[in-house]
Amino acid sequence: MGKSPVASGARRVGSSGWSLVAALIALLVLLPILSVAWIALNPTENIWPHLIATTLPRYLASTAMLAGSVAVVSACVGTGAAWLVVMYSFPLSRMLQWLLLLPLAIPAYVGAYALVDFLEYAGPVQTALREAFGWRNSRDYWFPEIRSMWAAIVVLSAALTPYVFLLARAGFREQSGNIYEVARALGAGPFARFWRVGLPMARPAIVAGVAIVMMETVSDFGAVSYFAVQTLTTGIFSTWLETSNAGGAAQIAGVVLLIVLLLLGMEKASRGRARYHGGSRSARPVVPVALTGWRGWLATCLCSIPFLVGFVLPTGVILSHALRHPDYWVDAGLAQAFVNTLTVGGIAAVLTVLAALIMVYGVRLSGRRLPRLLLPATTLGYAAPGAVLGVGLLIPMAATDNAFADAVQALTGYDPGLLMTGTSFAIIYAYCVRFFAIAQGAADSAMGRVAPSLGWAARSLGQSAGGTLRRIYMPLIRGSVGTALLLVFVDCVKELPATLLLRPFNYNTLATRVYEKASLEQIGQAAPAAMLVIGVGLVAVVLMARSEHASDLT
Repeated sequence: MGKSPVASGARRVGSSGWSLVAALIALLVLLPILSVAWIALNPTENIWPHLIATTLPRYLASTAMLAGSVAVVSACVGTGAAWLVVMYSFPLSRMLQWLLLLPLAIPAYVGAYALVDFLEYAGPVQTALREAFGWRNSRDYWFPEIRSMWAAIVVLSAALTPYVFLLARAGFREQSGNIYEVARALGAGPFARFWRVGLPMARPAIVAGVAIVMMETVSDFGAVSYFAVQTLTTGIFSTWLETSNAGGAAQIAGVVLLIVLLLLGMEKASRGRARYHGGSRSARPVVPVALTGWRGWLATCLCSIPFLVGFVLPTGVILSHALRHPDYWVDAGLAQAFVNTLTVGGIAAVLTVLAALIMVYGVRLSGRRLPRLLLPATTLGYAAPGAVLGVGLLIPMAATDNAFADAVQALTGYDPGLLMTGTSFAIIYAYCVRFFAIAQGAADSAMGRVAPSLGWAARSLGQSAGGTLRRIYMPLIRGSVGTALLLVFVDCVKELPATLLLRPFNYNTLATRVYEKASLEQIGQAAPAAMLVIGVGLVAVVLMARSEHASDLT
């Protein structure tokens, strides 16, 4: 029996509908980035000559120095640690493979507050030095300036090194053990095997990790502002908030966006070459060489340094403040910030994952060219810094809000207020755009594991496209959907720049409460909120570690 023309037409209309919805979601995700580009190219007041003659060169130089230094430190530390844990067996080596991931749970701005509190004049280090050597004040001894570029490099390197470590470890693990046996037989020593064999083959993965580190460094605001380092991101805030020049802020945001796009292109190109070193199926995996005696303990100490600096130090400092002041845990402001964080983060996570599911399913269902081209473009939101998204959202939203309120008031005499920028709507929208790539990647990967024949069978039995998604796909991919929800929520909790720019008056999340209290040197009051942020981040790291462990077993 042939297909009914009516049924075939209905399916074509249904596919076109899903294709249209997928394209609309992609447009909403790309809208803030397009908005930044438009405002930067068509500002109400062109201050390019002023920026180029005054602040832009300084912002560019500081950003380049910071990003380059953090990239070098992260590449050296992350690659070295990955090489040691993959190629050698030494005391605590298996545990360190997972401990080295824990700094991912510490936002860079929390690490900055902890380092300054630990090393400042009244902190435990300088206090101990004065007591030990009998110094009375700072004129009796020299100590490096804490709020400076070098401290920003240390904090950002400690927070971002796990990205390089993760990708470098995967690159070394995928290599064949036969290659190293041949190199050893030809007389290559440990350093020669690393420099001439392991490093060249893992270079694409390492470059990809370094590109991610540089993107995160360029987009950071909380840490660099606390250390008084003037970068392009801090320039966006100062140009907009201090001089009230939205066009100038958009132009600086456009420069940031161009830099991030270049780094994203480098990362994509590196990932495209990341498998050229894969061996055959018969290739044996790398067998770790046992390090005994002082060599083994030296390797343990070297691999422990990133964990101690990136996780133990900031967690210990913040936790000590949180325990010394238990009354700050019952502060009404903390409770409200916690509720606000759960609300905006939860809503954003649900909307982001739902939109990603609909878009990925629509693209797969329609098979049209435009949605397929738009699908990878939506990942740009994750690469765009929060400050850039804030500029791209707040300026057009504020204009729309004011125009709508004026029109309603002129017609009815009632002032509805600012419906988007005066509520948490703008924050939720920014979160959805910023972290859409996470949900989209999880949805695409999960749906790719479902046999297409199941969907075809359901459609042939009369199920609609929506019914097939709900009854066939969702039960099979709910684990991946749950993971995506959690990861998006965790990133929403940690996001600072976009929240600072887009939040309504007197509206705090945990991240902005930490920033506000720490900026006022009230580390004790910031500690409870910081510990909650760290706790949420730990959930994500543990989830990642479990996923890595499961993939190792398979």
